[in-house]
Amino acid sequence: MSGRPVTSGEGAAVLACRLCSVSPVQAVIVAPVLAQLAEPVVAHFQDFGMLRGSVVRKLASGFVIDLELEDDGRARLAAKIRWKKIIVSRHTPDKREFKRVLPRHPRTVMTLGDGSTSPCFVIDISQSGVAVSASLVPGIGTPVAIGALLGRVVRHLEIGFAVAFLTVQPLELLEKLMAPKATRTMSAVAA
Repeated sequence: MSGRPVTSGEGAAVLACRLCSVSPVQAVIVAPVLAQLAEPVVAHFQDFGMLRGSVVRKLASGFVIDLELEDDGRARLAAKIRWKKIIVSRHTPDKREFKRVLPRHPRTVMTLGDGSTSPCFVIDISQSGVAVSASLVPGIGTPVAIGALLGRVVRHLEIGFAVAFLTVQPLELLEKLMAPKATRTMSAVAA
């Protein structure tokens, strides 16, 4: 997603986002930043290309945009959506050592070694690491915590960075451990 000014004057910020739902008219997007009503948004998705629109509704972890498309653009997007549904039905297994999952609640907090925190967006997570998008990109080798998961930055991505955990984590606890501290505390109290 782009469209938010960068304070350094380098143009628009580029951040990871997740397309939750798309039609030829609207798109529901989860992102590391919350957009304002009527804010213009430009987002690129591998399967659907560049989507442009304006925010018409804010959500707890993202927003809905009305897509700005001509009639032929809507027809092309509808064809891409049909094609994607066919491809998904032919699912090919992932051969990585640890399965990557998309968290249900991808917004969390990154903590640096000096104790400073920054909101971040989890692109995907596995038992051995996490891909993150944030306005702050730590250097390679920097120790960080994503929620309660401790690790080190191992590589920079076009839309963020990858963190390798210090130890392999239990798959069933990933969502709980990556949640912001306040959410973990509230779920512990509720349990």
